[in-house]
Amino acid sequence: MSSDIGSIVVLAGGLSHERDVSLRSGRRVAQALRDSGHAVIEADVTGGLADLLAGTPDPVVFPVLHGGDGEDGSLRQVLDLFGVPYVGSTGPASQRAFDKSICTPLLDVRTPAQVALPNSVFRELGARALVLALAERLGLPLMVKPSRSGSALGCTKVERVEALPGAMVAAYAYGELALVAEFVTGVELAVTVIERDGVPEALPAVEIRPNSGVYDYTARYTAGETRFIAPAAIGDDVAAACAELAVKAHRVLGLRGLSRTDLIVDGENRPTFLEVNVCPGMTETSLVPLAAEAAGIDFGDLCAELVAAARARR
Repeated sequence: MSSDIGSIVVLAGGLSHERDVSLRSGRRVAQALRDSGHAVIEADVTGGLADLLAGTPDPVVFPVLHGGDGEDGSLRQVLDLFGVPYVGSTGPASQRAFDKSICTPLLDVRTPAQVALPNSVFRELGARALVLALAERLGLPLMVKPSRSGSALGCTKVERVEALPGAMVAAYAYGELALVAEFVTGVELAVTVIERDGVPEALPAVEIRPNSGVYDYTARYTAGETRFIAPAAIGDDVAAACAELAVKAHRVLGLRGLSRTDLIVDGENRPTFLEVNVCPGMTETSLVPLAAEAAGIDFGDLCAELVAAARARR
């Protein structure tokens, strides 16, 4: 089978803490596209990228870069500068979605109560005073995470006040701003949104059941550490509400092509927004391929469809 969408550059790796996951995602996307009969070039973010793009006939980039420059919009703005079409959201939209302290207040949906604290404020005002104030205002347990990171890196569930300073330090290892949020108990779900003819459509929700009880880095990327159920074992009304929330997040943030919204359904069957990803994982344990399979969509065909849409926007 020959490709009718030209040369596809799958861009993976980069210099963020999520480099290894990105490389795994990139290999899977590249293989899926090749299996579907398309010409693929695999590339990393290096000094030779500009020359590679300039020397490739009519390229389309499929970014599979997680965290840092891959999701904060900066690389996408560079691709715009080069005049190269790419899969997914624009630079400004990616920036809005990537920073949880910016993204969450923009959405008129149920979200956990949260406080964003810069490292400098935490140091200068004194950890003890802030820790006590956070616990009093938000209650326990708490979830502490970097405001600008992914793959659950630097995320800690805090059940005792004494553990909060250490959790803050762990979050600051991945960025200057940490988010402290109330811990919402319930069923954890991920809803993938894809665009078809410019219309966002939610795929079946994937339910996440980590063996450890917390969907951390190990649970995400170690085979057998988490049970995934697709479609999720939830009622039709709840599934519809989750799909509506994910599509709303996609639209309000101005996202494009593909996104994945993570949420919790509480004991009263109410979906609570956690975060949205503009470049979700595509590994063998990732959620987008599972959602596509549950929808009866071949993963290679989905990747090719996203590439074709990117080329059509040029």
